[in-house]
Amino acid sequence: MNEPVTTLADLKNDLAGRHKWTASGGAAVDPAVVDADMAALDRDGYVIWENLLSADECQQTRDTVTPWLGHTGRNAFEGRKPQRIYSVLSRTRQCDRIVEHPRVLAVLDRLLMPNYLLSALQAINIQPGETAQLPHHDDGFYPIPRPRDPLAAATIWAIDDFTADNGATVVFPGSHRWPNRPPGPDDKSIPIVMPAGSCVFFVGTLWHGGGANTTDQSRLAVTAQYCQPWLRTMEAFALSVPQDVARRLSADIQRMIGYSIHPPFVGAVDGLHPIRLLEQP
Repeated sequence: MNEPVTTLADLKNDLAGRHKWTASGGAAVDPAVVDADMAALDRDGYVIWENLLSADECQQTRDTVTPWLGHTGRNAFEGRKPQRIYSVLSRTRQCDRIVEHPRVLAVLDRLLMPNYLLSALQAINIQPGETAQLPHHDDGFYPIPRPRDPLAAATIWAIDDFTADNGATVVFPGSHRWPNRPPGPDDKSIPIVMPAGSCVFFVGTLWHGGGANTTDQSRLAVTAQYCQPWLRTMEAFALSVPQDVARRLSADIQRMIGYSIHPPFVGAVDGLHPIRLLEQP
């Protein structure tokens, strides 16, 4: 029987009628561990998880993305020396584990609304001689005044060791709670120093930026960014990831690249749930 729709509150239901939100892979993480992660995010705006990837996984990722490295940044924000690879999902399955790591999803399940989206997946290689990036916060392009709750979150995975000298991400602890102002000369900043295989997770309101690389070695990382399900993503995965590739993705990643509904019908295709497109031959 059809559910009645008599108030705006009734529109919180999934009018597409199928494939409502289900628990993500993050449900496997001990709630006490997630509690500690959430406490760190609340206090500092970021949390570091060391050694989530093995040395072999880092090497496999490096071997996979290196042939695509070539183009450098187009402006001062992207950097003139860093090499960036976009649309990683359409190229390889090597980075899928990064996108859907249970530790990441467990935090996202609490931080964002159900059916949150993957906003970007990129590999970034900071080459020697690159200067420090302009400090920014990742959800700053959404024109909603601060202070506010984060609209997005990001992970940066160290494929190479992150050091204070080779371009490690620099964060401003506690800046996720600042009003609408940029960092000043008296604000404390620290480099995210961590071994290869580690990940830093931070909320979209945290001020941060890529550090300067004053060494003679490049520093490779992969970043996966996420956003609320009612926002436009940075990368249009519905266009960049062909349907035959999308069919091979996990249910978590399918949901995060748009094969999902934000109730009551945001994301519908011809009035129907988008997952039906992948069920067709």
